[in-house]
Amino acid sequence: MAHINLRRPQNTDGDFYVDTTCIDCDTCRWMTPEVFNRTGEQSIVFHQPTNETERLKALQALLACPTSSIGTVEKPKDIKSAQESFPILVAENVYHCGYHAENSYGAASYLIVRPEGNVLVDSPRFTPPLVKRIEEMGGIRYIYLTHRDDVADHQKYHDRFGCDRVIHTDEISSSTRNIEIKIAGTEPDRLAPDLLVIPVPGHTKGHTVLLYKDTFLFTGDHIAWDDDDQILAGFPGVCWYSWSELIKSTYRLLDYSFEWVLPGHGRRYHADAATMRHKVKEGIEWMEQQ
Repeated sequence: MAHINLRRPQNTDGDFYVDTTCIDCDTCRWMTPEVFNRTGEQSIVFHQPTNETERLKALQALLACPTSSIGTVEKPKDIKSAQESFPILVAENVYHCGYHAENSYGAASYLIVRPEGNVLVDSPRFTPPLVKRIEEMGGIRYIYLTHRDDVADHQKYHDRFGCDRVIHTDEISSSTRNIEIKIAGTEPDRLAPDLLVIPVPGHTKGHTVLLYKDTFLFTGDHIAWDDDDQILAGFPGVCWYSWSELIKSTYRLLDYSFEWVLPGHGRRYHADAATMRHKVKEGIEWMEQQ
């Protein structure tokens, strides 16, 4: 929980608040825009929850916050209901895990529930309420890691579920050297009939994205939706390997059809396949001007 003595003065009066330990990861703002906003370079509560739905969403953001920077004046008696609400359904059989990790700078993690075995996309914090719910939903067959930055507690999940982990060889570090499945090169690699790993170097050298059922594209830190500019793109300020390679690999996404972009950082975007293709092309044009 956050510390009341560190409560930001910009918070509106009431039970929920954000303290000064906020790292501006944007998690609470995209999860619960009805309650949280941004002032300066940190989040605040601009609107206190006024009904059960808003309160649940505010508590979900509280639990998802990677730095425990969201708090309540009164101890929340309904926190268990919020804990049990994770993973949160996004669409079809894809869920947002919540419980973002500070060492992943608040990156989102997703769970794909499949008869052939569930897939955890990037790693959330290892926390008992989430682990219990994942067990109830069938456990984990694969942990797919987009790149080196968002691996968080992958080892703890591997040890608990005995699952195979997947990452590109160019993303291997001391904490991931024992990963079971290593993707190499720049050609797409089919993990299963409905799971395609696509190398997209740029943000990092071995960054990949995961295409599930030609519908859901899990993009890690490759591209995301920017609400301010209304654009779907990668961004030069967070490109650590090669901006030209990032643009080049974004062109590769035009070879595929999908209706969802679910990034690790940034906002999700959902549209029909034709609109999505148009937005990707628009994003590439924007990137080439940067």
